[in-house]
Formats: sequence, C-alpha cells, structure tokens
Amino acid sequence: MPRRSTVKSSPFSHRLSTATLHEYLARRGVPGISGLDTRALTRRLRSTGVMMGTLTRDNPQLALARLRDLPRYGSIDLVPEVSSPRPFAWPPEGVYAPQPADTELKYRIVVLDLGVKYNIMRSLRRLGCDVMAVPAKSDAEAILALHPDGVVLSPGPGDPALLDYAADTVKGLLGRTPLMGICLGHQVSGVALGARCYKLKFGHRGANHPVRDRATGRIHITAQNHGYAVDGEGLPSAVEVSHEHLNDGTIEGLAHREAPMLTIQYHSEASPGPLDNLYLFDRFLDLVATEKGR
Repeated sequence: MPRRSTVKSSPFSHRLSTATLHEYLARRGVPGISGLDTRALTRRLRSTGVMMGTLTRDNPQLALARLRDLPRYGSIDLVPEVSSPRPFAWPPEGVYAPQPADTELKYRIVVLDLGVKYNIMRSLRRLGCDVMAVPAKSDAEAILALHPDGVVLSPGPGDPALLDYAADTVKGLLGRTPLMGICLGHQVSGVALGARCYKLKFGHRGANHPVRDRATGRIHITAQNHGYAVDGEGLPSAVEVSHEHLNDGTIEGLAHREAPMLTIQYHSEASPGPLDNLYLFDRFLDLVATEKGR
C-alpha cells in the first residue's frame, strides 16, 4: 500500500504562476497526494483489474476496513445524483456561453440528462440547434410533448443495468424521433435494444483510444471514460455495430438500419485532437434533417 503522503508545496518556475499546486488544490477543497509510485499502482491494476480506492490521512488498516464496508460502485444508481432535477434550456442562467451571432436555430434537440457535459449542448447549439435538457427519469411521452426534432442520450456514471427507467424511455422514443446515444447513453440504448452490458477489467480512460468507423474505414483517436461495454449478443438483426475499439475489439458504436438512431461509446464532444469527432453530431443532424423533411 502506498505510504501516506500529501501534496507538498514547492517553488514554481513559470512566470505566470500565482500559486503552488498544493495551494491551488487547497483553495478548492480538492484532495491530492504525492510520493506515490504510480508504476507500482499500474502493475497492480494490470494484474487484478479495476478496484475501489481511497485517499485518507487515517491509518491504512482503518482506511481499508472502511473501504470494505462501502457499497460497490456497480451497486448504486448514481445518475439521479448528477442529473438536473428540472428541465433547463441551453445556456442555463449564470453560465457564460457565447454563441455565433449568425447561428440559425433550425432544430429543437432534447437532451436526456444522465449526467450531461455542457460541451454536448454547446456543440449542438453551434450547429444550429435549440437545446433543452430534461431530468434522467423523464419518460418518452414527456419528452415527445416538447416536440423535439431529435433526442440525445447523454453520458453519465454507473452501471447501465440499474437504469431500467432510461432504457424504457429509449424504447418509447425509438422510431418516433431521431436518437443519438453517447457513452452511458450508448449503453442504455444497447440495453433497450436487447443487449446486455458487462464491466471491463480495465476501463477505457483518457484521450488516445483508436476507434474504427466501419462506415468509412477511418481510424479516429477518441476520448473515453467508461468502465462498462455493450455485449453484441442479443442485438436484433436491424442493429449493426458501427464502430469498434482497435485495442480490445469492444463495441464503440451502434446504428439502427430501420429507425433513425446512432450511438457511440466515446465522447464526440471532447477534443483528443483538433475537434476530431464532432463529425458525429453532423451525422446525427443529417438523420434529424431527413426525418424532418418527410
């Protein structure tokens, strides 16, 4: 077990610096450690898989005993903790979000907030969408009452197996409005379509994951942050795997052949490179435009 330590104050050299790392974290109430051999930690995780951990000033044995008494991550539905309790339009009051002055709002997009990142809504707005987020437990009829041109199922935390209410919402929306699922939204969509999800031994974290887009054959470097993946067993013949992870072959995207629906496991709104994966929002809005024109 790593020895107990705290982030130490040290001189900083950059001419624009105004504080040490320790001071920066302390002002914001963020815990930090130093003196940890990250190579040893990496080797342990590589052999045993993902595990729970804790940062503490307590005796290591006391900390370990407390950790063993905590509920496992996969047993808690964390989505209600991060979802907005009420609908809100983008940008919400108090959030600085400059928009291009000449942006024409062509489509109304509703985001099912499972733990949404603001950059999803920011990206949709830049592409000409009037965007509104709704709470995670909003059902299909409540969403359709907002007259959306399309619905985005957002990323979020936790095990998709605990989100029956979100899967039921996807079932109620499928074929009635275009859908795009991102990360947890992708997993929930897979469950709604008949697949199951499983926990990865090593979660996909970071901004350097190679993913092949099967429609074009192009390899994209993607940002990912998830511990579960969709198992293709159980998917109907009308659903195809649209993207695959080149490191481990896991499913990174789905496309429905009969209904306007696409999903991706990674984060199209993130920037592992110069806005590499924003094209997926364009692909979704092409579905929206096609359905709107019918």
